[in-house]
Amino acid sequence: MWKWLHSYAKPEASYWLCHRLLPWFSVLSLFLLMTGTIWGLAFAPSDYQQGNSFRIIYIHVPSAIWSMGAYFAMATASFIGLVWQIKISDWAAAAIAPVGALFTVIALATGAIWGKPMWGAWWVWDARLTSELILLFLFLGVIGLYNAFDDEKTASRAAGILAIVGVINLPIIHFSVEWWNTLHQGATITKFAKPSIAAEMLWPLLLNILGFAFFLGAVTLMGIKNKILKKESHKPWVREWVERG
Repeated sequence: MWKWLHSYAKPEASYWLCHRLLPWFSVLSLFLLMTGTIWGLAFAPSDYQQGNSFRIIYIHVPSAIWSMGAYFAMATASFIGLVWQIKISDWAAAAIAPVGALFTVIALATGAIWGKPMWGAWWVWDARLTSELILLFLFLGVIGLYNAFDDEKTASRAAGILAIVGVINLPIIHFSVEWWNTLHQGATITKFAKPSIAAEMLWPLLLNILGFAFFLGAVTLMGIKNKILKKESHKPWVREWVERG
């Protein structure tokens, strides 16, 4: 049943798959992010308590969600690379790491901007904020390990082990507001039966969450394509592609 997946372990097959998917991911991410952001910033009603300052949620929440999503995807790719020795998986993990770190920086920065008027401070050592900061250090550690060794296999193994071990931080981030008494608000959109947000505010947020997901996918596809071209530059199919393009 999974034999069709094995063919994509070949760099050439993976490159063409990325090439076909990239336009779709790019267009969808652009459409969703533009629609969700304009809807949320310009047309969603203001919050009865926070006023217009709540609108940072349309950037903060998607970036926070996909900082964790990116880490999980990176760790999964690293696990596949370590166990089955599929180098495309290692290249995918390396491509995900920078955009995951960027999402984490955005989440921390927008959280600080949002927290200042709400809490009266740019930063507090809140459980969720602290664990999200640890997530940034994990991303930076993985990126650093990928560039710390001349031997690519050694670099991938070291970075992969750190990525897999760091997964333990994800449930800490997610459940921190339930396990500890924190300043950070609890679940909002994950209470599916009755979300703590009005529908006219929720829909643009969901669009941006999807938009960030497709953006992550698009950047990862671009990273994999570039890595394949770099590593397979001596192969005839790459030369043919360059001459054609």
